[in-house]
Amino acid sequence: MNPIRRLRDFGQSIWYDNIQRSMLGEGKELAQLIAEDDLRGITSNPSIFEKAINGSSDYDAPLQHHLSSGPRPDSRALFFSLAIEDIQQAADQLRPVYDASDAEDGYVSLEVSPDLAYDTEGTIAEAQQLAKRVNRPNLMIKVPATKEGLPAIEALTAAGISINATLLFSVERYEEVARAYLGGLRQRLEKGLPLDRIASVASFFISRVDAAIDKQLHEKWATANDLDKSIIEKLTGHIAIANAKLAYSLYQQLYTQEFADLEAAGAQPQRLLWASTGVKDPSYSDVLYVDELIGDHTVNTVPPATYQAFKDHGTPAASLGRGLEDAVTRLEQLEKLGIDLKAATLTLERDGVKTFEAAFNTLLASIDEKADRLTQQKKSA
Repeated sequence: MNPIRRLRDFGQSIWYDNIQRSMLGEGKELAQLIAEDDLRGITSNPSIFEKAINGSSDYDAPLQHHLSSGPRPDSRALFFSLAIEDIQQAADQLRPVYDASDAEDGYVSLEVSPDLAYDTEGTIAEAQQLAKRVNRPNLMIKVPATKEGLPAIEALTAAGISINATLLFSVERYEEVARAYLGGLRQRLEKGLPLDRIASVASFFISRVDAAIDKQLHEKWATANDLDKSIIEKLTGHIAIANAKLAYSLYQQLYTQEFADLEAAGAQPQRLLWASTGVKDPSYSDVLYVDELIGDHTVNTVPPATYQAFKDHGTPAASLGRGLEDAVTRLEQLEKLGIDLKAATLTLERDGVKTFEAAFNTLLASIDEKADRLTQQKKSA
């Protein structure tokens, strides 16, 4: 059995961090991944859609159709029309996974506009609109887990919408996200509303943490004594995984101590989803952030190159629950070196919002340019 399929033996679901029109449809890439590898979900984000729409001609014909069907929509409306078509197709192909897993897996994620990351009410309104337009039970709406996103996550969960809380970098923010989800479920429980078809994941980012902390560790090296240099060597490339292990330990505590009544009413725990699992440092194993993060009731959403690498030479094993004491020690040593992980993760959150917003703006500009070109071509025909 290939390593991707074997992840289910350890309670982990593999999702695909990519979507593009050309991979959808009978006999195409997504169908093959589901059949061959037991792929169990798809995530998308503004950067992924920017590459898909701006980097191919896949969307030219659908874009022309939308331009010909009435007054010209603005670029944001055109984007969501195109994206929703992709999300619906992917959700339909994953629907058997959703049904067979009793609504645990088989989801496709669509993110609210990145410029709403600090707008609670705007996020709630757009998420509700997108859920209504997509109209698939196996849709997850991605909501950035900023401070302003937390009440949106709770309100949307209370409204019965499955949420992918994204851009988590710290254990502290993860706990806030988990409590927002639990709060939304409790609101439903108090109102006598069903809980059994709601799912959620907390997307905890990995490689970006190592990229940021490794940079600070390298800067410390120049003035470090021999003892500190030895510690720096041991910490480099290990902080992101240590951070994730602490988050997983907290997950286990929360859903042991505070979930019994909700579980009895049919609720699912909000699983941790490992995101940003493609390595950024070429000196690291290309499957590092899959091999080291395999654990029960987790999800790993994997970009195409990492997916193929793990399928080729990954090592399926229950790795996530091992080495918690070492993880705690590493984070304590990091603090003693004067590196503030909490400050770093706050910066990563802000930078992540900016990155997705920039990709979204580039995407909208590209759609405008394509729309102008296609309109001109039609006039010239």
